[in-house]
Amino acid sequence: MLTQCRQRHRHQEYLAFLTEIEKNVPETLEVHIIVDNYATHKHPRAKRWFAARPRFHVHFTPTYASWLNQVEIWFNRITQQAIRRGTFRSVKELVEKIDQYVRASNTHAQPWSGSPRPIRSLPKSSDYVNVFPGRHNRHDPSSAYARRV
Repeated sequence: MLTQCRQRHRHQEYLAFLTEIEKNVPETLEVHIIVDNYATHKHPRAKRWFAARPRFHVHFTPTYASWLNQVEIWFNRITQQAIRRGTFRSVKELVEKIDQYVRASNTHAQPWSGSPRPIRSLPKSSDYVNVFPGRHNRHDPSSAYARRV
């Protein structure tokens, strides 16, 4: 995972980060970048940068669908596991904590396969026991409700 904490989020910082990615990813690999519709990501200089590098593919999440962006999941992990309830005396201290988390996470990182984890199917309501005595359960064949239906 490559990360950079910057004070500003202009196209200049975005291009610097893209250049950092380019330096660190082997030239034989295709690079897919998923971003939101923030104007920085659509700046003319960013468009030119991508046009000059055909191995880089930029994908935009639909408006109001940042939850589709894997980076949002990453931000949540950093928040939950590294900085929530933390006390930081300075921005520098906060950035150091984030960098420490990233380094630790990178020691056991695995490539994302692109396929979501299977969702565990939820039990059917008939799998539950009727915990309200005297109430009729339409899934219980011995109940008055089930006989009426």
